[in-house]
Amino acid sequence: METMSRLTNVVKETSESGMDSCPDDIGTVEEVPEDTILSRQTSVNLVPFIGQRFVSQDAAYEFYCSFAKQCGFSIRRHRTRGKDGVGRGITRRDFTCHRGGYPQIKASDDGKLQRNRKSSRCGCQAYMRIVKRADFDVPEWRITGFSNIHNHELLKSNEVQLLPAYCTMSADEKSRICMYAKAGMSVRQMLRLMELEKGVKLGCLPFTEIDVRNLLQSFRNVNRDNDAIDLLEMCKYKKDNDPNFKYNFHIDANKRLEQIAWSYASSIQSYEAFGDSIIFDTTHRLDAYDMILGIWIGVDNHGTNCFFGCVLLRDENMESFSWALKTFLEFMDGKAPETILTDQNMWLKEAISVEMPRTKHAFCIWHIIAKFSDWFSVPLGSQYDKWKAEFLRLYGLQSVEDFEVGWRDMVDAYGVHGNKHIISLFALRTFWALPYLRCYFFAGMTSTFQSESINAYIQRVLSAQSLDNFVEQVAAAVEFKEPGPRQKMQRKVHKISLKTGSPIESHAATVLTPYAFSKLQEELVLAPQYASLMVDETYFIVRIHTDMDGGCKVIWIPHDEFISCSCCLFEFSGILCRHVLRVLSTNNCFHIPDRYLPVRWRDVSTSLTKPFQTFTSEEHAEKVQLLQSIVSTLLTESIETEERLDVACDQVGEVLTRIKEFPRAGHGCNDIGYNSPSDSLILPEVEDSDGFVHGFADGNCHEITLGKMKERRLRDGMNTFRKRRRCSVPCCGQYGHDATDCPMMEGGDLNGDGLGFL
Repeated sequence: METMSRLTNVVKETSESGMDSCPDDIGTVEEVPEDTILSRQTSVNLVPFIGQRFVSQDAAYEFYCSFAKQCGFSIRRHRTRGKDGVGRGITRRDFTCHRGGYPQIKASDDGKLQRNRKSSRCGCQAYMRIVKRADFDVPEWRITGFSNIHNHELLKSNEVQLLPAYCTMSADEKSRICMYAKAGMSVRQMLRLMELEKGVKLGCLPFTEIDVRNLLQSFRNVNRDNDAIDLLEMCKYKKDNDPNFKYNFHIDANKRLEQIAWSYASSIQSYEAFGDSIIFDTTHRLDAYDMILGIWIGVDNHGTNCFFGCVLLRDENMESFSWALKTFLEFMDGKAPETILTDQNMWLKEAISVEMPRTKHAFCIWHIIAKFSDWFSVPLGSQYDKWKAEFLRLYGLQSVEDFEVGWRDMVDAYGVHGNKHIISLFALRTFWALPYLRCYFFAGMTSTFQSESINAYIQRVLSAQSLDNFVEQVAAAVEFKEPGPRQKMQRKVHKISLKTGSPIESHAATVLTPYAFSKLQEELVLAPQYASLMVDETYFIVRIHTDMDGGCKVIWIPHDEFISCSCCLFEFSGILCRHVLRVLSTNNCFHIPDRYLPVRWRDVSTSLTKPFQTFTSEEHAEKVQLLQSIVSTLLTESIETEERLDVACDQVGEVLTRIKEFPRAGHGCNDIGYNSPSDSLILPEVEDSDGFVHGFADGNCHEITLGKMKERRLRDGMNTFRKRRRCSVPCCGQYGHDATDCPMMEGGDLNGDGLGFL
């Protein structure tokens, strides 16, 4: 009664604190009907064999652990090769019998020997070794060694469950024990009742009386109801101190916290810029409090994961997911994402179709692949590896027609017509197969390699231990990778290595972030390997130079600066493909049209997303460009030391104060605009792989050694602005000359100055 009264007071305080007008923090109290939870599929235990594959070392551990329990022993993790976060990370892992090796006597700090405890280790040689492979660009773990020869007696089924490794309790069993404790039952009564419920013999539960007593002791330190109230109070406190913090909650008819969601001010701001494609992860659960954890995540312009919001749900059903999605949209002022990636959850699928009808919903492919071992290892046997390779090939195809024909051939070749998972995958193919998704923007988050960084990001959020400080711990986890002012300035003037010498490359380097530029550069490096065949004035076929047929279809309309490719890489990732870049280069286009350098991938300092004030003459426009170069040089020089940075901040502040003393220009009196990034090729110095720094301000490449950089940087910047005339001849567009002295007009010489990049 005390807890219910306290919860009622918190809800009342929330409503009376003047927040009723804000839909983001108003809770509702209503009765929700109970729903059944779908049963989870259990994995099938097999005998390990050489060549067997797993999606992760944890999956291999669980498999070997199940096998060991059937045989009558337990396992432990042994030696590894490689380290997490170093090079390729861990590349080999050995699992051994729990009696493997021999006990070692360790000396204590004061030189005295520790007491000699009896050890079960007897040098058993049974083991399983897995090695990391990356076939078809998908990392997997493969069994390379296995031995099941033991030098000790194996335990019987009623004995093996008493080993510490198998004394585990499920979340449902923990909940039952907690309920029995509240009802006043003794520990022995609990054990007898659970034995009757499970239909097992006396003493055959997978845990002992000691385990139950330890669990009850931990329950005494945790009060779920009070923690839920503390969570609400924490959200109310943050709302009072930060009006831009948003939260909402729902209380059921029993005065129990049913759902709660929140988002930080920085998260809402990030969503405004990078909320076009998001991931809604609901695969984790806070077992201690019996609540599902949902996290909204995206990717910013630097390829870094960014946090958008968080939700805790008591039940896993369509009503709960609909509430979560509706609340999230309220936080974001009704702005729905273009695309959303989730787990293969049918309740969530239905909720998204209702709450976000215009959003393209897709399933995370890494969640699907993670289930393959359980789904297909048994029916396919030794053919599993070949089938999986064929699946991944079909997954990456370009056209829908090729995919469906290939799928039918695959089903026939492996005889899996009646497999329920094959049938389900094909029925839901528009949610996971790339041929159906390429025309939608996913910001590169469909990659299987992205799963590792996303999982690491989520693990930081899961580090919260109790609900009373969960909001603060999530905030700390979100801010963990936020760059400081110095890191942001260093990121802006990051020296990029040019690899091709193409004007397209140098142009992109000034506009895109290093992350986005590296993706574009990968395509640009591969572009020369492709042949561009003109079908008509605007239609091209682009294919690898060794192929005689096939290829991608490219449409290029120079007058409208419109270009499109049938591979849909730009629509899918926001990065131009090698086919488009090949057509641009062979048609003498030396800069990327502005529309194909998306704002979401641009560097804030060079994206020019806000148009400059217009001026009355070309001379004024050149002064603006000169100021840009000076500011870029100022940033480069200032971040070398803290002293330089302090001086720069002080001096720039004084200059800005003086500038504000002058009156602003009137509206409507200017006729020359400056707002086109494609017309502004003023480059910060860009370092190539040979240690030279190139300036491309006038269309020519000036090599400057790093030692002379500081002496010539400002001087070269001053000189080049006087030569920034742009040629108006079609297919030229270069700087440093105009139509009167364009080399394109000299006798039709197409190999003139400035066109030697082709």
